[in-house]
Amino acid sequence: MPLRYDPVLIAGFLVVLDLAGTFVFALSGGMSGVRHRLDLFGVLVLSFAAGNAGGLTRDLLLGATPPPAISDWRYIGVSFAAGLLTFFCAPIIRRLRSSVLVLDAAGLALFAVSGTLKALAAGLNPVAAMLLGVLTGVGGGMLRDLLVSETPAVLRGELYASAALAGAAVVVLGHLLRVPTPTGAIVGAALCFILRYLAIRRGWRLPVASRPTRRATDRPADPDVPAPQEGAT
Repeated sequence: MPLRYDPVLIAGFLVVLDLAGTFVFALSGGMSGVRHRLDLFGVLVLSFAAGNAGGLTRDLLLGATPPPAISDWRYIGVSFAAGLLTFFCAPIIRRLRSSVLVLDAAGLALFAVSGTLKALAAGLNPVAAMLLGVLTGVGGGMLRDLLVSETPAVLRGELYASAALAGAAVVVLGHLLRVPTPTGAIVGAALCFILRYLAIRRGWRLPVASRPTRRATDRPADPDVPAPQEGAT
């Protein structure tokens, strides 16, 4: 008989994780908007996009319509509160050393865990649950970076999706071993955050494709120079 979480028992825990991840990711979106000198509206848009893109995509894939990101006022309120906080109190946040990347690591951890738990509660198999957890974790950061014309961190060789996958795997393993849900979630989130934070601090990166070297014979032919005839001396 397949293992299942009781949605009634963990509903409150999932909402707390979701709102915490939304707030932290929204803070990172707001800080990114301030760093790029956006106006108040732009900062609020970036906060909402960063805080809700991953969870919104997850809920749509799970068939939870309308998604809580647009049907539950708490998600909108948390996102806008984070945006206003970063817009008016950015110097204070900087002094507290809550940089965009550190906030992003915390949001990644919270969303990877909550996404995996929601997928398991919906009856998905462990592999699908891990993949949905990763998608939930990286979605907000990807949209945030794209809106400010940056290459998403998940595509730059950084330990980003890999950290989310590690955290999601811990949650799934705890589910299979019948570990209490909060314990598995805390351990998974901690592992994801530590991996991402250490990758930021120490420059850990995945291998990146090297640019092929161009030889002289690979240069495009000059249209004004006739090509040599076969057999010509």
